[in-house]
This record gives sequence, C-alpha cells and structure tokens, in this order.
Amino acid sequence: MRHVDFSPLYRSTVGFDRLFTMLDSLGQPDQSQTYPPYNIERTGESTYRITMAVAGFDETELSIEAREHTLTVKGEKGEDKGTDSQFLYRGIAKRAFERRFQLADHVEIQSASLKNGLLHIDLLREIPEAAKPRRIEIAAAQSAPKQIEATQIEGNAN
Repeated sequence: MRHVDFSPLYRSTVGFDRLFTMLDSLGQPDQSQTYPPYNIERTGESTYRITMAVAGFDETELSIEAREHTLTVKGEKGEDKGTDSQFLYRGIAKRAFERRFQLADHVEIQSASLKNGLLHIDLLREIPEAAKPRRIEIAAAQSAPKQIEATQIEGNAN
C-alpha cells in the first residue's frame, strides 16, 4: 500500500492536523491487536457502551484514561506470590495490555464498572447548544408600508 505525505497540506490549513493524522494512520497496517476482545454497542439515541472481556483482572489492575479524544484502557496483572503450584497448562491470559479507542467530539465517559470479568464503559455524546444545528426562519418580503393621508382638522378650517 502506498504512503501519502500530507506535510505540504499542513502549511496551508489551520485546524485540520488531527484529520490528516487520522488519514495518515489509515494507510498504515494494523498491528492486529486482538487482546482483550471487546464490543462497542449503541444503547440509546446518544449513549454508547464499550464492553471488554478482562477475565482475571480486578479493579486495582485496570486503569481508564481519557485524553484529547482518546480513551485508553490499560491492564497490568500482578504476580501471584502466595501459591507454590505449577501450571501444567496456562490458558487464561495474564499479560498486560493497552487498548486505545478514538472518541468523537463531545463524547464523555459517564461510568465504568467491572462485573463477571467484563469491563463496561458507558459513554455519552452530548452536543452543546452552540454546536447543534438551528433552524432559521425566513421572513416573507414585506411590501412598502402604506402612507396614511392627512385629513384636515375642523378647527383649522378657514
């Protein structure tokens, strides 16, 4: 796949840096990160939920951070020091992970919860009134105002 250089466009545009960075990252091959698996679902008109399967992790081993339109979920598993057992087969992943999600404008994290090995992150997209589309009424063109003719007052008649 070809790589497109957007650097000449940076000189002639203002405020589109993020757009060009996103376009540039589309051309790069995906690192094919598959752990941990996740779902993204729309739960309402302007609410969303990210659900990640993080079996084996507890609340202290997970961190969620939102910064500049990016949601980052990290998991670092501590060492099991209290057991002397040897694993014959280890199928439950114990590796650290970092998963990033690009958030749209005006998306805020409402809450996060961990239940039955699933991390639920609830998001809300709340567009401020100033950014919402407004309907502008078009006024009909008015004809020239009618002029009222002056009438002669009876007291001034000569």
